[in-house]
Amino acid sequence: MRGLVFRFAMSMAMGIVVVSGARAADLPPPLTDADFRPVRFEEAQLGQLLFYDPLLSGNKEVACATCHHPAFGTGDGLSLSLGDGGMGLGLNRVVDPKNPPEQRVPRNAQPLFNLGAEQMTVLFHDGRVEVDATRPSGLRTPLEEEMVGGFASIISAQTMFPVLSGDEMAGHYSENEISQAVRRGTLTGEGGAWDLIAQRVAAVPDYAARFVAVYPDVTAPDDIGFTDISNAIAAFMEFEWRSDTAPFDGLLAGEGSFSGAQVRGLELFYGAAGCAACHSGPLLTDFDFHAMGQPQLGPGKAARFERHARDEGRFRVTGQEADRFAFRTPSLRNVALTGPWGHSGAFGDLARFVAAHADPRAALRSYDRSGVVLPEFEAADWRIMDDPSEVAAISAAVEVEPVTLEAQDVSDIIAFLHSLTDPAMAAGRLGVPKAVPSGLPVPSP
Repeated sequence: MRGLVFRFAMSMAMGIVVVSGARAADLPPPLTDADFRPVRFEEAQLGQLLFYDPLLSGNKEVACATCHHPAFGTGDGLSLSLGDGGMGLGLNRVVDPKNPPEQRVPRNAQPLFNLGAEQMTVLFHDGRVEVDATRPSGLRTPLEEEMVGGFASIISAQTMFPVLSGDEMAGHYSENEISQAVRRGTLTGEGGAWDLIAQRVAAVPDYAARFVAVYPDVTAPDDIGFTDISNAIAAFMEFEWRSDTAPFDGLLAGEGSFSGAQVRGLELFYGAAGCAACHSGPLLTDFDFHAMGQPQLGPGKAARFERHARDEGRFRVTGQEADRFAFRTPSLRNVALTGPWGHSGAFGDLARFVAAHADPRAALRSYDRSGVVLPEFEAADWRIMDDPSEVAAISAAVEVEPVTLEAQDVSDIIAFLHSLTDPAMAAGRLGVPKAVPSGLPVPSP
């Protein structure tokens, strides 16, 4: 096998790929247009402007792109983000001394690739937003009964959370009218946080004209609702970061070949290393939740009245003991671009992350903190890792058996993971606008 060129013959009925006449490995079918929701180009263009416009944040300083920028693989290059109260972008982001944040954003900024895929029915590290046909809105979210209709997709619905988060975009108590509405618990309806954001957008003549042109139901600025804003942003993300032209896609379509380390890495990934047990399908995720013993840093995911720094993942959504410390399997599309890795960005090196997955308990015991990428900020970032009982709890929840990987094996798997990098994603399709209708600064490195 080693050193041979990867060529394959696919049985359409069985979906089996034969690797150079050696043992067979199951590979997913290639992605096609049928796997993605259709997107109207004019809606995506409007969404592009909104995505890069700080107008949607409480203090008009943070845009969606602040933490999800193409220059950083649609993340921000940090282990944990600084949202409201930060200045600069990516590795240059620092605390604003005039308006310091209360805490870091508790979880790593997730990449935005292929969010328009029909298979994307659960979002966020803990899956707190899910498609649910039994709910009136068609979605299950933390808002429960307050969840309104009008969101065109689950991707549109997820945009409602960052704008309501004080750590991310809303700003903190009493800083602005939006954060004050959030503080009162007035999120939906007239005078709610979403309504206030929509009023801001409608007051910009250029935006008002664009919404009237794009949405038939919007005939005047007063008709613009937050769901229109979120639908436009969703359309942009779906269009901009549809990723299905990586070397791996060429391989699946029978239009490419692998050799050397990529072949060996693919064979390990779909074979002895067991990666494909969770990272399956064309998006390389089972969309399920697994406890993988990830180190925990930062403030954790706790309610404001709680004092711990723990992040128990899916457990906070379901209350099921089996879900404690379990997090959603991320898609590996463009994974080489999206570091730091892990739900708390605990690994700044992809090879170390892969090695840690092979034996999570051992990796947790020997975890090297030097790989984190955190802007300087006075915070107790290591409360959990400094507490042996907390580390033991994370370790006890691990659900996988260790796999032996040599250094060469890890290197080969990394070579395969690089085949998932889509050249078209380096800048996106529409790219970064030079200006936005509000006139506020566009986030740029």
